[in-house]
Amino acid sequence: MITLQGIPSDMIANNLTPFEPTHPGELIKDELEANNLTQAKLAENIGVRPSLLNEIIKGKRSVNTEMALLIEAALNIPADLLLNLQSDYNMQKAKSDTSFMNRLSTIRNIAAAL
Repeated sequence: MITLQGIPSDMIANNLTPFEPTHPGELIKDELEANNLTQAKLAENIGVRPSLLNEIIKGKRSVNTEMALLIEAALNIPADLLLNLQSDYNMQKAKSDTSFMNRLSTIRNIAAAL
């Protein structure tokens, strides 16, 4: 978190959480469109099932390390960028889950009492 004297931390752009997190599939979809490449052709090029790639693009499946490296080789999107996007997406989804956050709070309270 970035802090600046005299400025509330929630007023600093880098500290804001997007309303809707960005799944790496959105970036992959945009790159496919920019390169006039179909999902089926990319799936064929990287040796995966088209349905697997489609699930990633639709945000129904996570990008793992191997997939990130395959996409990096095919589309020149850095694998670490895809993995960081996935990690950020997962973190934002977890933090927006009220029941999970309540569970975390309970655990923190128990730990603080020890």
